[in-house]
Amino acid sequence: MPRYRDDAKEKVRDAVDFVSLVSAKTELRRTSGSGFMGLCPFHDERTPSFSVDAAKKVFHCFGCGEQGDLFSFIELTEGVDFVGALELLADRHGIELEVEDEDPAAAERRRARDRLLELLDRTATFYERMLWEGREAVRARKYLADRGLSEATLREFRVGYAPSRWDTVFLQSQKAGFQARELYDAGLATRGRDGGRLHDYFRGRVMFPLCDVRGRVLGFGARALSPEQRPKYLNTSEKRGLFHKGSIVYGAHLARASAAKAGVVIVCEGYTDVVALRQAGVANAVASMGTALTEEQIVELGRMAPTVQLALDADDAGQDAMLRAARVAAGRRLELRVVPLPAGRDPADVVLTDGADAMRSLVARSVPFVRFRVERTLALGDLTSAEGKDRAIEALRPAFATLGASVLQEELVAMVADRLDISAELARRLLYARSGGDGESRPVAAPAGRGVNGGDGDGDPGPEEPRGGLGAGAGRSPRGVDRRTATERWFLALCIALPDTGGAHLADIDPEKHFTDALNRRAALWLRDHLASPLDDLPPDDDELAALIRELVARGGAQTVTAATLDVERVQLELAVVERQIARAETGQREELARRRIVLRAELDAAMERSLA
Repeated sequence: MPRYRDDAKEKVRDAVDFVSLVSAKTELRRTSGSGFMGLCPFHDERTPSFSVDAAKKVFHCFGCGEQGDLFSFIELTEGVDFVGALELLADRHGIELEVEDEDPAAAERRRARDRLLELLDRTATFYERMLWEGREAVRARKYLADRGLSEATLREFRVGYAPSRWDTVFLQSQKAGFQARELYDAGLATRGRDGGRLHDYFRGRVMFPLCDVRGRVLGFGARALSPEQRPKYLNTSEKRGLFHKGSIVYGAHLARASAAKAGVVIVCEGYTDVVALRQAGVANAVASMGTALTEEQIVELGRMAPTVQLALDADDAGQDAMLRAARVAAGRRLELRVVPLPAGRDPADVVLTDGADAMRSLVARSVPFVRFRVERTLALGDLTSAEGKDRAIEALRPAFATLGASVLQEELVAMVADRLDISAELARRLLYARSGGDGESRPVAAPAGRGVNGGDGDGDPGPEEPRGGLGAGAGRSPRGVDRRTATERWFLALCIALPDTGGAHLADIDPEKHFTDALNRRAALWLRDHLASPLDDLPPDDDELAALIRELVARGGAQTVTAATLDVERVQLELAVVERQIARAETGQREELARRRIVLRAELDAAMERSLA
């Protein structure tokens, strides 16, 4: 890593208009001479609490406490370290950073690297010009047009075309003063099998520049245009030069700002998937450079956003890649979700045939990775025999071991029970069993499952201790009532059990927005005014409401409830509202709703920890 002169930081600071820099992430309003305020880009809020001092070039959020200078702002929004922020800003403002005295060997290595970067950038420009101006590139332009990709979007990614002649790039580069060894080291030239003269490595292919997070070209991915060309995709060699496939996330330099703003980054497999999604207005998409995500790529994705949505092909290879991604991401504070792509179609196909809205809808319907893993295990397992069911349970235990108490846990336990045709109680006991030294499975306590039916999930209930659920057994909703309705009723029962906290929650919520069931809405309105004595003066003309209130009172009176338990259910209601809003939202509203969802999930995790303490 280079050490820059001491005055480099001040040169960059002086050149940057900090208000313009921040305004790219959030709208600012002047409040004083050099003071500005806006909505914080680092947490969800409705009232501006993000303060910017244009003269001192510092920021402070009075809501979440985040603060720093312009370099800190770039580090937080672009996912780079200080040196990366310094270099990124210097690049944008045309400032040449002077390096401190360094030993001759280090200086020579740096100069050699800079030469290769210049050569690769010049070559990317040449390929791009060939694509749009070259007669030979007619077939390449048709291929890209048939994929529904516009020239404007392709130019954003600097997509190009490599001429089919053996030495076009080689000769052009030598005329520009580059040596044969530099072309070889950059991966642009190679020798024939007989060890003869150097010639162009890429010929007659569509060229996708592969860039680092600063947008510097490190290599190329080349797509064949005919079945005779092998392989279909050809990358710059990793044996020399700057290119290392496993460290690059395709499109990260273009997607970073949108991913940071949305709190979500979408991972596809192919270059054209990313281009198509960006053209469709989904600007936070990147590609994994193949199906297998590496640890370096996972780290880079984590810098971009806390939530990673995997939009990989629905075939076996794509689904296996999702499982490998989860293993690589294990232990990191990274939420993995899966976008449900139709079988045999990638994101570019969906955009081309069904339109941008269809793809955005699929992204909005992403599911937690653990749900995908459970569904896939059940789909592939032999569930026709007891032995097959036992193998499925064994395969699912690691997935359930990652689940804390939640509605999701309850839903997945119920899913397993339904597919294996066993009771929810038995499914829970088997999923949370561990194998003893004698090979026998022994039950262990499952994480408390408040879930949709309000059961405490702390083991197998005795014969005189039925789990709640307004009369339902563990893992099931009341007969004739769907899970969403049961969740809403469990919240109301807890409000009765803890009237002081419950009254505050009921005063805050909007029954029309937070409750999907009409009877539940009437119950919420009744309890808002009668929580101290909900059974008094029940309406004589609404037998349905009266019956439900009596059930809720009985249910609430049988529970030992804490404020944290009630907080969990309140956040669950808010999350359900946001999920419904995302499903109906227009394009411009989804990013704000996605940020709100991330905040709520963090609140839910914190509430669950408090409830289990």
